[in-house]
Amino acid sequence: MREMGKSIKEVGLEDLLRVGVGDEEEAKCLMAKLKAAIAEVGFCEKELWHEITARKLLKPSHPHSLHQLIYYSVYRNYHNGPPLYWFPSLNESRCTNLGRIMETHCPKLFGASYKDPISSFKDFQRFSVQHPEASSCSSFDFEFLIYWSIVLKELPIHFLEAPKCILDTSDKSKRGGNWLPGSVLNIADSCVRSSNYSNKQDDSIAVVWRAEGDDDKEVNCMTLKQLREQVMMVANALDNMFSKGDAIAIDMPMTVTAVVIYLAIVLAGFVVVSIADSFAAKEIAARLRVPNAKAIFTQDSIVRGGRRFPLYSRVVEAAPLKAIVIPATGEDVQVQLRNQDLSWKDFLASVGHLPRPNYYFPVYQSIDSVTNILFSSGTTGDPKAIPWTHLSPIRCVADAWAHLDIHAKDVYCYPTNLGWVMGPVLLYSCFLTGATLALYHGSPLGHGFGKFVQDAGVTVLGTVPSLVKTWKSTGCMEGLDWTRIRMFASTGEASNVDDDLWLSSRVYYKPIIECCGGTELSSSYIMGSLLQPQVFGAFSSATMSTGFVILDEDGRPYPDDQACVGEIGLFPTQMGATDRLLNADHEKVYFEGMPMYKDTQLRRHGDIVKRTVGGYLLVLGRADDTMNLGGIKTSSIEIERVCDRADESVVETAAVSAAPPNGGPEQLAIFVVLKEEGMVISPDTLKKRFSKVIQSNLNPLFKVSAVKIVPMFPRTASNKLLRRVLREQWKQHLMIQSKL
Repeated sequence: MREMGKSIKEVGLEDLLRVGVGDEEEAKCLMAKLKAAIAEVGFCEKELWHEITARKLLKPSHPHSLHQLIYYSVYRNYHNGPPLYWFPSLNESRCTNLGRIMETHCPKLFGASYKDPISSFKDFQRFSVQHPEASSCSSFDFEFLIYWSIVLKELPIHFLEAPKCILDTSDKSKRGGNWLPGSVLNIADSCVRSSNYSNKQDDSIAVVWRAEGDDDKEVNCMTLKQLREQVMMVANALDNMFSKGDAIAIDMPMTVTAVVIYLAIVLAGFVVVSIADSFAAKEIAARLRVPNAKAIFTQDSIVRGGRRFPLYSRVVEAAPLKAIVIPATGEDVQVQLRNQDLSWKDFLASVGHLPRPNYYFPVYQSIDSVTNILFSSGTTGDPKAIPWTHLSPIRCVADAWAHLDIHAKDVYCYPTNLGWVMGPVLLYSCFLTGATLALYHGSPLGHGFGKFVQDAGVTVLGTVPSLVKTWKSTGCMEGLDWTRIRMFASTGEASNVDDDLWLSSRVYYKPIIECCGGTELSSSYIMGSLLQPQVFGAFSSATMSTGFVILDEDGRPYPDDQACVGEIGLFPTQMGATDRLLNADHEKVYFEGMPMYKDTQLRRHGDIVKRTVGGYLLVLGRADDTMNLGGIKTSSIEIERVCDRADESVVETAAVSAAPPNGGPEQLAIFVVLKEEGMVISPDTLKKRFSKVIQSNLNPLFKVSAVKIVPMFPRTASNKLLRRVLREQWKQHLMIQSKL
């Protein structure tokens, strides 16, 4: 919360005028409506904020300073856990995917104790963890109701051979058990085939897209039938050139062509190697080498922000393997190709002799066959090569179905890349629910992207916090109508409360569903839920069927209902979680050194999590981002949360600590990026303000040793903050100081 300011009782007409509410007449009208809301529910913070948002008193067109004034003043004196900003409706909750199956099945499961989807959500989530299997059942079509049997009947997954059961735990060498054993399928086949059950018809719109620079043109559309025919044509061309099981890389922006290529590789029984288009040649080479890739799909260049950036030349520098090159614009590539390389046009022409080039019989495989090699961000050493199987997409779409409530009427947009886990997650979340995939071929940083979101009728918009920060600070989305959006999804890094306030206010305070997981989990382990009230920048629940404990410094679990801070320990029976790595020891990475819990060894994830009063969860960073200040353990993100809003000149902060070379307690340094380069504010002034908010909000014993103003922070290619680089800079500074 804001450290200074009035309570809602003290807000008057002059305050509304001060923050830019039109003229005096408009301010008087808003003041009267605020007083009416207060008269209705009183000054109880949650009820009052709920009333204000339900009445839509605050509009997207209002200045952000007004939204700040009302939100922070309503919750000025609130100390009962994190403030709630969105509240589920009972009627709407019953219409969600999860609420609907709860209404159908939970009365049988829980009897008279079942009330409704909101009241009984935690019980159902707990049930989904406690009953991952039904050992008494001999077939997939069993009557005993467990979570995964219900969900698999809801999703249009086509099995050539049905699984023998949900989970087989008889093989003790498999810590997480064998999921859906005996099943045979092709997950890409399920993506492109029609399904009456999920309202996926041949004439359904599967993909919409627009290229940067075409912002005033109509949005392009592709039906499911058109998508399937293009995927099958590419699958036929792949068969002409490669051997089954070959690894084939994709290094290009997430365009409609990239999506077609991805599905075709999987449909034809090959393996996708995912590479982000931002990587330098050395990083591309490392990702091609580990899975022994045989070829790579790429573009001649990348057009973004009105500029053209080379891509094919980086691929050529990385490796001598065959490249199939797609033009970034127009029909012909704009670079001279090597002899072994092919243009996209020539690649497709290779199937011109076939009588039915748009028809292909899918390659069906066992559930544990590898379909995709993804990589960790590689912040230290070589990135981990993480294999996805046909099971992995089932997990990621199940979480999107349950927590984001994705369904066939949705248009889902998430600016990402197939080189990162969110690319495949987005693709499968759309095509396995019948939702429309929305793609913008260009930069998501400007007005053009926002106009595409408006024109495409996007209903679910995915973001990363740094992207939201840019939209807010530049004002590039002003004047756009985003009110068809019914929710946001956010992942990648910790969210900023004030940035989320701005984002949610653009759509009359619809929810932002926070997601946190990992490539090796196939999805999230904690998320928000439409069946629970939501808090800015926080997670409201473990994902369905996910179990975890929060561990203290001695590896002992805290009670499930206790507010605490500690490292996450995941239950190993996590559907979709990896059981192997290509270039690292899976056992050592995820299990070695983890404690036992109820006779089972926990799985490592590495996040430090804070559970608040009320049970909400905040991710405070990785285990190596914790610090010890005056004998008290805290995290970088916890400090950054309060420093980010300590002064209007601050865009972002990064907190690191290090002990002096000659010993002694760790010293805290705050690195700062300012809103405007050259903005006049001294490090000493910021040091005083940071110290005040840290001591007021976190601990009076915490002391800021130094403030360093920098033009930008070091980040990974996936935009994650590299605190270890800043920590090393701080250590070097302390070493120099010790020698003076």
